[in-house]
Amino acid sequence: QLVESGGGLVQPGGSLRLSCTSSDFTLGYYAIAWFRQAPGKEREGVSCISSSGSNTNYYLDSVKGRFTISRDNAKNTIFLQMNSLKSEDTANYFCAASAHSCSWSTNDYHFWGQGTQVTVSS
Repeated sequence: QLVESGGGLVQPGGSLRLSCTSSDFTLGYYAIAWFRQAPGKEREGVSCISSSGSNTNYYLDSVKGRFTISRDNAKNTIFLQMNSLKSEDTANYFCAASAHSCSWSTNDYHFWGQGTQVTVSS
């Protein structure tokens, strides 16, 4: 199981840091992605970090330069630092783990968290 935290209500231009951790398995062996889903919309990939062997990062074009994904193996935690937040970033954010490479397809991920809500509003 994966557990997300760090969501909340923030004003436009503000920042949040999301965390994803697990007590069941070592995240360093997996590619970990953040997806988000807004009401009435499909779940979309936001960012992904490959397994600790390569640590390559990927970002959705609309979040490049604003979001940063990182890994802390000692804490078995993946972070998503979100800066300059916009109203269109409002969504439920999920982390997901894959034993393969980073992918934007939800079908490629074997483990999912329950999600954490991010609301950007004045």
